[in-house]
Amino acid sequence: MTHDGELDLTVVAATLATDWGLTSSSITPHDGGMNSQTWFVQALDGRYVAKAVPVDRRHSFGAGLAAATIVEAAGIPAGAPVPSLSGSTTIVIDGSALALLRFVHGSELIGDSIEERSLIGSTLGRVHRALVGHELPGAGVFPWLDPGAAHLTVRPWIRPAIEVALTAWLAIPPESLTWAPLHTDPAPEAFRFDLETGVCGLIDWDLGVVAPLLYDLASAEMYVGGPRRSSPLITAYLATGALSPEELERGLRPLAQLRWAVQADYFAKRIARGDLTGIGDPSDNETGLEDARRAILG
Repeated sequence: MTHDGELDLTVVAATLATDWGLTSSSITPHDGGMNSQTWFVQALDGRYVAKAVPVDRRHSFGAGLAAATIVEAAGIPAGAPVPSLSGSTTIVIDGSALALLRFVHGSELIGDSIEERSLIGSTLGRVHRALVGHELPGAGVFPWLDPGAAHLTVRPWIRPAIEVALTAWLAIPPESLTWAPLHTDPAPEAFRFDLETGVCGLIDWDLGVVAPLLYDLASAEMYVGGPRRSSPLITAYLATGALSPEELERGLRPLAQLRWAVQADYFAKRIARGDLTGIGDPSDNETGLEDARRAILG
C-alpha cells in the first residue's frame, strides 16, 4: 500500500489475477474520484475499470453495485460489477474493498448545452424507471445528515442550515414520495454518451441508498446550474413518466434544499478531517463549502 493507506497498483494487479483470473492485463491508474481509487484495466477480452473504496464502505458500495446491475439489465450501460471467481462483487484487500466493473464507452457530458441537459434528464428518468420496485439489501440510511455531528462546527452557519433543511424534508412528508434505489450523485460527468450507438449510460454507482427519486433529480439540477438552467432536464425527465408533475411540484424544492445541505455536510467533514482525496489543494474543499453556503444562504 501507499503511505496514506491507499492500494498500490501491484496489489490491484495481483488481486485481479488471483480473484478474477485476469493474468494478462495492463493497468493504468485513473484516481479521478474524491471518494475512491480507480484504475483502467485492459484485458484480452476487453476493457474494465477497477475501483476500490475503504473497507468500512464495503456494504454500501456493494449495494450501489447491485443497483448498477439492475440498471444495466434494463439496457442502460452502468458499469455493473463483474463477479469474481468466487462469485463475489467485491474483494477485501489491505483495508479496501475492490471491485471490477464493466467499462462504459462514450464521452462524459458537461451539461452546458440544452441538448445535453435534456439527455441527462431523459437518461435519469429511464434509470429511475428501471430501479422502481427493487429492493436493495445493504442500502444506507436516508437522509444521512446528523445535525449534531462534530464536524459541523467548522463554520457557524452549517448546523442551522442542516436543521432547516431537515425540517423542510419532514414537512413534505417523506412517505408521500416515490422511493427507490438511487444513484445519489448524477453529475454530468457520470453520464456517458456513445456517439456510435446513440446510447447514454450512467456510471459511478458508489453508494447504495434507497430514497426519493426526487433526491437524484435535485442533484442533477444542482450540477447543471440550478433552477435557472434545469428546465430542459426537468422536461425530459418528466417525459419518461418516472414521476408525476404533481410530485415534482410538491417535493423538488425541499429536496434541492436537502441536497445542498448534504453538500455542505460533505465538505465540512472533509475540511475537519483534512481529507484531500481526489483534489490537489485544501482550497478545493473550501470552494465546495462556499458554493453550498451561497446556494443555501444566498
